[in-house]
Amino acid sequence: MSDLNTTSNWPTFSFIGIPGLEAAHMWISIPFCLLYLVALGGNVLLLLLVRAEQNLHEPQFYFLAMLALTDLGLSLSTMPSVLAIFWFDVHDVGLDACLTQMFFIHTLSSVESGVLVAMAFDRLVAICAPLTYTRILNHHTVVCLSGAALIRGATLLAPLPFFLRTFPFCGANILSHSYCYYPDMLNLACGDVTFSSVYGLVCVLCTFAVDVIFIVVSYMKILGTVMKLGIQDRNWKSLQTCVCHLCTVLVFYLPLISLAVLHRYTQETSPILYTTMSNAYLLMTPLLNPLVYSLKSRQIQAALRKRFGVQRVVAGE
Repeated sequence: MSDLNTTSNWPTFSFIGIPGLEAAHMWISIPFCLLYLVALGGNVLLLLLVRAEQNLHEPQFYFLAMLALTDLGLSLSTMPSVLAIFWFDVHDVGLDACLTQMFFIHTLSSVESGVLVAMAFDRLVAICAPLTYTRILNHHTVVCLSGAALIRGATLLAPLPFFLRTFPFCGANILSHSYCYYPDMLNLACGDVTFSSVYGLVCVLCTFAVDVIFIVVSYMKILGTVMKLGIQDRNWKSLQTCVCHLCTVLVFYLPLISLAVLHRYTQETSPILYTTMSNAYLLMTPLLNPLVYSLKSRQIQAALRKRFGVQRVVAGE
């Protein structure tokens, strides 16, 4: 493998499973498969509920449907390589397939970050300017915000595969994850990768860093508005509508930031830690988002009760 890949323009990359647990990959595949099925089923269910229920035809639930669609894309992008490793012991992937997977993973991650910003804007307008909510957050605005998130991600990240194509790859080309990840592939490239590395950092700053700042500022404004109006039940109920979104933000950004820090600032990190963080980054978000909204959103709970025939039990009956 090493001789075949040395300074090749059409290399083969090798995924790793869970280092030290290769013999147990078949057993490990069972919980992975179940988690993927739950993630796919949960997000499909959210999409069907938003489409079918008239009372969910609101901007915040349109953004939730966009989030579910993005999570489906992320799950389907990583599932083939992850399950191929555990089920069939297939570790090798060609350059074109690896670049395609990498592009979709990074683009969909950027789109998800943009959708989280749009959801923060929705909560900001709903709480700070409720009288103008329907005028500002109309269908046209929802389409524009969703389209902007998609166009930004695809435009900024489209050059990444072309950058990697210009480099020869040396050595065994063993990736640190169960999928293709830009910083990981860049570390395997030969030659001067300074420009490509800087461009990747610029993409992170223009997407995730800017998005985090906007979300933080939005919630500072929301909290200031609620405090200014005084501690009233209505105001606290308005603030509680942000709980689902805040949980989703934490579930998405914490693994993302942790994985980025591992790649940029740690060289001797345990391979098991790399594998754990990389799988958490792309598996936990699609898995937990439907669960968070099913447990915390009253509208989603009502839609589930209606669709599955579960009636609320009234106390005292």
